[in-house]
Amino acid sequence: MHINSSPISSPSAEPSPAADLTLTRDELRRLALECGADDAGVVSIDRPELGGERGHILRFYPRTKTLLSFVCRMNREPIRNPARSVANVEAHQNGDRVNEAAHRMVAALERRGVRAINPPMAFPMEADNWPERMWVVSHKPVAEAAGLGVMGIHRNLIHPRFGNFVLLGTVLIDAVVREENQPIDFNPCLSCKLCVAACPVGAIGSDGAFNFSSCYHHNYREFMGGFGDWVEQIADSRDGLDYRKKVKPAESVSVWQSLAFGPNYKAAYCMAVCPAGSDVIDEFKKNKGAFVRELVKPLQDKEEPIYVVPGSDAEAHLTKRFPHKTKRLIRGTLLPRRIQGFLRGIELTFQRGAAGDLDATYHFTFTGREPALATVVIRKGTIAVSEGHQGRAQLEVTADSATWLGFLSKEKSLPWALLTRRIKLRGNPKWLVAFGRCFPS
Repeated sequence: MHINSSPISSPSAEPSPAADLTLTRDELRRLALECGADDAGVVSIDRPELGGERGHILRFYPRTKTLLSFVCRMNREPIRNPARSVANVEAHQNGDRVNEAAHRMVAALERRGVRAINPPMAFPMEADNWPERMWVVSHKPVAEAAGLGVMGIHRNLIHPRFGNFVLLGTVLIDAVVREENQPIDFNPCLSCKLCVAACPVGAIGSDGAFNFSSCYHHNYREFMGGFGDWVEQIADSRDGLDYRKKVKPAESVSVWQSLAFGPNYKAAYCMAVCPAGSDVIDEFKKNKGAFVRELVKPLQDKEEPIYVVPGSDAEAHLTKRFPHKTKRLIRGTLLPRRIQGFLRGIELTFQRGAAGDLDATYHFTFTGREPALATVVIRKGTIAVSEGHQGRAQLEVTADSATWLGFLSKEKSLPWALLTRRIKLRGNPKWLVAFGRCFPS
């Protein structure tokens, strides 16, 4: 008996065993909508678009054969409002809705004898893996493959109808699907650059470049690494008065609020101002000037603390574009625990503005518990990392892996490491100083 001969039509259906675990695309989409999703698509685990995710997914749930991707629409006006409390309630309520919908889908499938699992929409995550990959599934590339939209230059998924006012979920299913959804054949992003104009830390470049660390350190200030930095500020304070010099009373209350009611995003203005999507675009087309005045300018004009790392591109952008906002200097928190994390992470923490006109090649040789060879090329405001030693290097760095990671986290002194030969340089040390400017912390 094919499972679709007795359709999965209701989350409350009575249990019924299934011997032939073959599903259809339409019945899975119908199931998702009945369980609370606003749209859904289906892809096989073997799809080429999932190449970067497949290994992670199969390590988490080796039975995965099919992925059911779905979206839940958010209300636009709360997300657009300058009051972040309103926007965050909308985000958290819909996050709960996504997780509940996924739970209901898995329960309905299980009653039919189909094994399935629902990784979280966002939090909680596998925190033991911090600061590297904590999440089980990257929902965005799955949603793109399933035809639910395309990522815009702000790196949010833009649904062709709902725009970027959606949250994403994925259900992993131990069953084959007949027919799959395909990616949509157009990009809903309008390239209007309103997200560029609204971002207080300049995380989105007008040329489409994205500064991950700028977005991370401000928008996610009370998540993960930002929370850890706050704890260290408490530990570093001599007494209550000294603590209040480091952390304003309103910031302490904000951290308490995040702990009590769920972490609060500091901006997400890129999502707030995006006019893409057929349900959204008309108000933008009718009067672009009014759209900017009513939705973009209040976010630009808002007086608020903005969290930036000293010497970062975010600090430079804030000083130039938003001098009326309060600059709050913080420590960088994207510190790797492993050498592979360092080599992957420097592409995310690279500051192209701080790099300036630097044109240099670096050869890294790591020894000890994590041996590795790597080449880093910084040129014309870009960075490229490759395995092995490629080309001629201006600076060759040979380092014990544990010592190098300790140096990055400021737990070990560079002069001590050089004197003890745990870190060795071949070439002018000025190139190491130039390298460090590209990664302020």
